[in-house]
Amino acid sequence: MPRIKIETKINANRNIVFDLSRSIDLHKLSTEQTNEEAIAGVTTGLIGMGEFVTWRAKHFGWYQNLTSKITAYQKPEYFVDEMSKGIFKRFKHEHIFEVEGKLTKMIDIFDYESPFGIFGKIADKLFLENYMRNLLKKRNNVIKEFAETDKWKELLNKNPK
Repeated sequence: MPRIKIETKINANRNIVFDLSRSIDLHKLSTEQTNEEAIAGVTTGLIGMGEFVTWRAKHFGWYQNLTSKITAYQKPEYFVDEMSKGIFKRFKHEHIFEVEGKLTKMIDIFDYESPFGIFGKIADKLFLENYMRNLLKKRNNVIKEFAETDKWKELLNKNPK
């Protein structure tokens, strides 16, 4: 069961980084290469405790749906989303936000289990774990770009929650 941990330092206020991390609209922008679209649940704006979103995206040549729900939430320190339906056997994504001087340290811990038994484990080693790590890094780079410029204002001010 792979466990991916990524730390990203962002020169922005922790509240802004926290809200950008739960923005459905920013998530869509950061995953445009997979044609990701929110098709059910919270489909725009900010997702919060107990809410869910169903994503439809193209990975490895075919479209698939994945539903995740916010299962823990303490603004602005952390939130957790967990898969309730999808191709993975399970996944849990912890989002942690720490203040380091004038920076926000955003920590992602993505813990998942692939389907298909031994074949899933082989896929993890060959390509899936690296693929997931790169998706998370790309997403974090987009969050960083928005948080460190004025781009966050238009995005967060349109759907405050």
